[in-house]
Amino acid sequence: MIEAELKACVQAPEETLRRLDERAVGRAEVYQDTYYDTVDGGLEARDEELRVRTVHAADETRTVLTYKGAPVDEESGSKPEHETRVEDARAVHAMLRGLGYVPAVALEKRCRNYAFEARGRQMLATLVRVPELDGTFLELETLVEENDVPRALEDVREVLAELGIGAEDLTREQYTAAVKARRRTSA
Repeated sequence: MIEAELKACVQAPEETLRRLDERAVGRAEVYQDTYYDTVDGGLEARDEELRVRTVHAADETRTVLTYKGAPVDEESGSKPEHETRVEDARAVHAMLRGLGYVPAVALEKRCRNYAFEARGRQMLATLVRVPELDGTFLELETLVEENDVPRALEDVREVLAELGIGAEDLTREQYTAAVKARRRTSA
């Protein structure tokens, strides 16, 4: 499946939050993400991602291993995604290091997730704050087959507009790149 997703910088977080709360019940979660790469940066060079995410919610903590392939849509950066829940986060980190992967960047995301149906699709909206970065972000995604990506992205754009997000707010900047840049300038 392809994660047809758009990300935006939110200009009016309180208003966007209000509009999301009208659609669904939000779920507060904190993500602890570690992105891995080859020693020579091969995954980043191909715009692929290998991530271990531990999610802390009010009622549970879970860890997932995710691989995202290269984008199938350059404008949005939508990627094929393969994800599985793991029992032991420490073991997965050790396995990846044992296979020769190295941690490229670790970061925290404070999220409020909203699952709802719109335009006949299951969608997930995530309002995001990354403590190391300025601003609030909104990710809106739906999982689709590759041949449905253009239509799905049209639907995502329409829902974003309903949430007060315009085309001028969209961004392709990745949190990992922004956090790395911030750390370089702070060092």
